[in-house]
Amino acid sequence: MVLSLVSSGVAYAGNKPGKESFPRVVESFEVGENVVVRAITAEPKNNAMWVGTSLGVHEIDATTRQLRNSFNRDSGLANEYVFAIGVDKEGYKWFGTNAGGASRYRDGVWKTYFPMHGLADYWVYSFANQRNGDMWIGTWAGVNRVELHNMKFTTYVKELINEWAYGMAVDDQDRVWIGTEGGISMFDGKTWRSWSHKDGLGAINKNKRAPSDNTGLGTRSRHDLSMLSGDGRLTYNPSYVFAIQVAPDQSIWAATWGGGVSHYDGKHWRNYTTRDGLAGDIVYSIAQEPSGVLWFGTNNGLSRYDGKVWHNYDKTTGLLENNVYAVAVAPNGEVWAGSRRGVTLIGRQ
Repeated sequence: MVLSLVSSGVAYAGNKPGKESFPRVVESFEVGENVVVRAITAEPKNNAMWVGTSLGVHEIDATTRQLRNSFNRDSGLANEYVFAIGVDKEGYKWFGTNAGGASRYRDGVWKTYFPMHGLADYWVYSFANQRNGDMWIGTWAGVNRVELHNMKFTTYVKELINEWAYGMAVDDQDRVWIGTEGGISMFDGKTWRSWSHKDGLGAINKNKRAPSDNTGLGTRSRHDLSMLSGDGRLTYNPSYVFAIQVAPDQSIWAATWGGGVSHYDGKHWRNYTTRDGLAGDIVYSIAQEPSGVLWFGTNNGLSRYDGKVWHNYDKTTGLLENNVYAVAVAPNGEVWAGSRRGVTLIGRQ
């Protein structure tokens, strides 16, 4: 079945008269009541936004906001539940799926990579590109480096602080930063280095949330991404990193499970939580505008942080849902926030 995007025009100011003017919700796109948006990636060269959901992928024109294409299993995806989207230097789109490997697409041609081709695992959660074009892939069984000129896969497992890899980013020194269920690992091309909560990653559990046992840490046990304890309380696992963002000054921002968002200046970690202004302490996603303004998708809405002032968005100000699993900045500067039901667009128009 071909997926479709339904546009619902909304306009929430999100600001009170006399207050500082913040970007506002300008539109939402619905993808289905029980469909979850897990990945959003901008492709400026083609003025496109790629939206990965639990039922396939959408390509959307970043200017007109019109749907260009929808892809599902019948189109060529190995699995319709898409957790990650990457674009390599040759213009191939890579889709990381839930138990279906990594599917690659360009100009109507598909190819899917499995462990038999060198992929570390069937569960794929992130992509990142180095300067020479090497593509890095984060999976539930380590990470791959893929050399595009010969499609050689190299797998790293024991080098990581934990093999369950989620967020990834590459800095200006071409160092690869990898967020895992047990902390962050960094590869500079020669050596590896790692950090966890004991090094300062993730805030102290001042709200006394229940420790989470919903993790594959130290095991090969598959598990879901539930954030609640058995009695319905939010949980805490501060070394668990969902996303990583390299700032223009080359400092690192990391999204943690219950420990808020962590900032590493090259020497020290500083953590920001709801006590500082963050919308929620479980942080799923990070994006940054060219100006340096940061956006964090949390379990309790979306946060904008300009280095001094926090401004939050939730369902009362136009979000489709409060759990924001994906966030990206479009070529025109709009911020796209993905949740259950669809995508909310935030801008100044």
